[in-house]
Amino acid sequence: MRIFTASYKYLLNFYANFIMISGKYKIDAIDTGIFALDGGAMFGVVPKTLWSKAYHPGDELNRIPLAARVILIQFDNKKILIDTGNGTKYDQKFADRFAIDLEASDLIAALNKFDVGAEDITDVILTHLHFDHAGGATRLVDGEAVPAFPNAKYYIQKEHLAWAKAPKPKDKASFIEDDFIPVLDSNQLIEVEGETELFPGISVIPVNGHTKAMQLIKIDTGKDLFVYMADLCPTAAHIPYPYVMGYDNFPLTTIEEKKMLLPELHKRDAILIFEHDAFCQAARIKEHKSGFVKSEEVVLTEK
Repeated sequence: MRIFTASYKYLLNFYANFIMISGKYKIDAIDTGIFALDGGAMFGVVPKTLWSKAYHPGDELNRIPLAARVILIQFDNKKILIDTGNGTKYDQKFADRFAIDLEASDLIAALNKFDVGAEDITDVILTHLHFDHAGGATRLVDGEAVPAFPNAKYYIQKEHLAWAKAPKPKDKASFIEDDFIPVLDSNQLIEVEGETELFPGISVIPVNGHTKAMQLIKIDTGKDLFVYMADLCPTAAHIPYPYVMGYDNFPLTTIEEKKMLLPELHKRDAILIFEHDAFCQAARIKEHKSGFVKSEEVVLTEK
């Protein structure tokens, strides 16, 4: 995986000191390791001649490097995580399949660099329960999966939890019960229904193209509007309407959701945060013949 190693070490160093203050909110972007998925699956019907130029040409197995970018929001007495990355519970065979660096995927170790411990996290908002988003929600203790953040409340859409418990063949392999059942059993999991403001200025917006009732996270600081795009636009290359993942359960729904949401985000001059883009952390967007594309890249970190 030499094509990933050098660029990842640079990115890790670059983002390690990320701090952004917007209004009363302190927002940190935490990268929990580069992993890899098939480039064709990540871009669906878009041919490789296009997606390889828009993002990355892939390795010898056609896999492209992807970030597992977690957001930490701090205000008042709150320390809130958005998603948790891949986590570290996997055996080496699974890790090798997706080029997961288990050491770099340790979210708790990454948080310690920000002087935040696992016990300090008050809330965890999960966009959905696929392993690359919810894997770090639990950790292994004596071989048993337990909640990684013992004092936190975890939030997920009720409809998505039902889907994850009885997934359809399209994304069944992406759900690992040890990522969320221990949180449910510990009574830390709160089920949300529909678009909801969880905290002042922080709300969730359910979308249904990628998987049932995935939730985007909107952070309106009064100064800036940030939207954590999860797998609706996993990278900046996925902003154009036709660039839809083969992994999506309902790809036509994904296109319609982008057509509904992106014009409004453009109008609001919103900053889109990309969970999986290894090269662009966030950006504003501009109109284009294919809908919208990345405009001003927003670097939320200074060396």
